Amino acid sequence: MSATEKSLWEAIRDHAGPYPPEAFVFVQEGLRHTVERLAEKRGTSLNLEDERHISGQELCLGLRDYALEEFGLLARTVLTHWRIHRTEDFGRIVFALVEAGLMRKTDQDSPDDFIGVFDFDEVFGRQLERCS
Repeated sequence: MSATEKSLWEAIRDHAGPYPPEAFVFVQEGLRHTVERLAEKRGTSLNLEDERHISGQELCLGLRDYALEEFGLLARTVLTHWRIHRTEDFGRIVFALVEAGLMRKTDQDSPDDFIGVFDFDEVFGRQLERCS
């Protein structure tokens, strides 16, 4: 990791808490996944460079689907390992990426948009959370 990348990571981490780099990569890849799925549903050619806005709720639901596709029954275990326990954690990561200039937001976007979008126990099943 270069000095520039390291300082960028430290800036992101200071804003987001104790999430590892993999959690940030997951959210960025999950954004791409969400945009692609929304485009498929609408029969359009949306991409990340388009001006179409993805809401916090849409992103959370896309991240849910992406986690299940990528990790299957291990989704909860992987997210727990990354210290992601609820949709609010996705919001903290997103806003750290926004602060670092790696994601965009509108004036109406808020971390509150990520509160309680879905229940991790219902979606991923109840498991012992050993990696806190």
